[in-house]
Amino acid sequence: MDVIEIDAATNRGIDEIRELREGARYRPARDRFKIYILDEAHQITDAAFNALLKTLEEPPSHVIFMMATTQPEDIPQTIRSRCQHFSFRAVKFEDIMGQLRDIVTKEKIPADDDALALLAEAGDGSLRDALSILDQAIASTSDHLTLGSVRSLIGAAPATALETVMQAVAESSSEKILVLVDELIGEGHSPTHFARQLVRFLRNVTVAKIAGKDSGLLQVSSDERARVSRIAELFSEEDLTRHLQIMLRTHGELGYRQEQRFHLELGLLKMAHAQRLLPLEQLLSDAAASASGPARTISRPVLALPTEARRTEPVTPARSSRVSPFAADSARKGAPKAEFSGATSGSSANLVIMGSAAPAVEESSPAPDPEPSERAEAKTEIKPQTKTEANAESLRDAVLNALANQQMLVSLLDNAEWRLEGNALIAKVAASSTMIEMSFTGDARRIASAAASGLAGRPIKMLVEPGGAPPATSAPRRSPSKSTGSARSRAEQDPIVQRMQEKFGAEIRTVIDYREK
Repeated sequence: MDVIEIDAATNRGIDEIRELREGARYRPARDRFKIYILDEAHQITDAAFNALLKTLEEPPSHVIFMMATTQPEDIPQTIRSRCQHFSFRAVKFEDIMGQLRDIVTKEKIPADDDALALLAEAGDGSLRDALSILDQAIASTSDHLTLGSVRSLIGAAPATALETVMQAVAESSSEKILVLVDELIGEGHSPTHFARQLVRFLRNVTVAKIAGKDSGLLQVSSDERARVSRIAELFSEEDLTRHLQIMLRTHGELGYRQEQRFHLELGLLKMAHAQRLLPLEQLLSDAAASASGPARTISRPVLALPTEARRTEPVTPARSSRVSPFAADSARKGAPKAEFSGATSGSSANLVIMGSAAPAVEESSPAPDPEPSERAEAKTEIKPQTKTEANAESLRDAVLNALANQQMLVSLLDNAEWRLEGNALIAKVAASSTMIEMSFTGDARRIASAAASGLAGRPIKMLVEPGGAPPATSAPRRSPSKSTGSARSRAEQDPIVQRMQEKFGAEIRTVIDYREK
């Protein structure tokens, strides 16, 4: 009788708090302390908390208040500052599994490990929730706890269905996705619950992709580890992040939208179509490559095509050898987008040799058709790759080519003093630190470092320092057509701006010329 538990979600008004204050004046009947437990304390109103504040500041020596809540941030700061905080952590998956296995063993209830693993996963770090679901499973099952019986009890979709959905997404097969959703809805599965399962599954796949399937961050069974590992091999880290974001948004919309099935199908179709999206960096870098011209080209190994391939395939214009930001970033992450697959593939005659920076490769011009006797003896010829010695001048060209779409920064680095010191490429410019910080952003630093590292074959860090000599009064390096005229006219003639207008229907609203500042 000296331990009084109060449901604060129901008794949350100021009148109930006044009654509590009156009862706290009396000493305990038997024990040393009288304990008040306020469950769901964040439900108490602000007026009731203000009435309780004086009692909490100067409580009687025989009274202890305990407030339990899952949302401590909703409790006023004046109350929290006068309390001791005890935060409870989630129970690990292995600990819940061990407790459930111990209970069914003592109760002599036959149960499969897969069923107990599903119960532990459904508990989501709460042993109380896992035990509650176990009680329901025992009551609804006659003699044996199986994976199917537990799955039907909690309404979870089969784990194979999640794997099948992601395989269909990897194949961009919209028909398979719609058929699978129809089967799940026909079996009575809730779209909201299935979306929540898929969110958790994608999270586990992302963790397996980043940290490996044996990581302690995965609180799943061994079968689920193998399943998420297989799916992780089908996607890149960027794709998994994009898919997880799409499903999180879809799961949030299902809570308040009508026609939940349609929104679930739409979210899954978005994931399938996301596989075919062209990265914006690649789109813009292609435009910059076409506008950069032959200036500052870097020598690349030339691959001689077979005679038959040169004769039958159409001739395509050679792309610039400028290192695009997209290719440089892909090389930095160590995940090249394409591999050399041989010259006999009929899909394209453009053969790519992957290097450390994965740049575009120069295409050899078509040779004249040889005589029949020579055609019979024609074989694939690969010219020996000549390794370019990495020095300050060559690294400078690579960096300027990679930053070609940032004209303000290129003009700043064009007249800089370049030097290579160990693993650092330093450019000393005639500008203030504020100007350098504004121009040489984090993205530009990553692009420049990736381009330099790709050419040198080792990690190179790009640094820009002030204190360089001012540019000479001789003729500028840049083309006069790009340095004359108004800022708006130069912006309208910029190839990147033109590509944005063409692809996205963009229009120029405001033009800021920093050289006039």
